[in-house]
Amino acid sequence: MRRVRVFFDTNVLVSAFLARGLCADLLRLVLAEHTLVSSEVVISELREVLSRKGKLPIAQIHAIETFLRDQPIAPRPEQTLELGLIDADDEWVVASAVLIDADLFVTGDQGVLACVAPPIPIINPRGCWEQLRSPG
Repeated sequence: MRRVRVFFDTNVLVSAFLARGLCADLLRLVLAEHTLVSSEVVISELREVLSRKGKLPIAQIHAIETFLRDQPIAPRPEQTLELGLIDADDEWVVASAVLIDADLFVTGDQGVLACVAPPIPIINPRGCWEQLRSPG
C-alpha cells in the first residue's frame, strides 16, 4: 500500500489533540500507515488556538509542536493561492499543503470543502478515514 501524504488543517489537529473520536483515530492511522505533513502556517495557528481554546499548559503545547516538527513541515508559502475561499487565511493553509506535496488536505471547514477548483483533493475527516481504510 502506498503511503499517502496527509495534511490536516488546524481544526482537525485541535480535535485530534484535545478530544477522543474520529480525528484522534485518524491521526493515529496516518502516523501508523501513512505520512503526516504540516506547515509553519498551521503550527503557528495551532499554538495560538491550543493556548486560548485548549487551555493547555505551555509545556504540553511545546510537546505537540515538537511532535509535529518531527514530521515534514512546509515553510510559509511566498504567496497564497487564489481559490476564492471565504477566509483568506485558509488560502495560506491550502497553499502550504500544495507546497509540501500533500496528497490529501483534511478539513471540517465547509468553506474550504466547498472549493470549486481545489489544487489537491480536499476531504473531510470521515472521508479521509474511509479512503485510507478502503482496500486497494
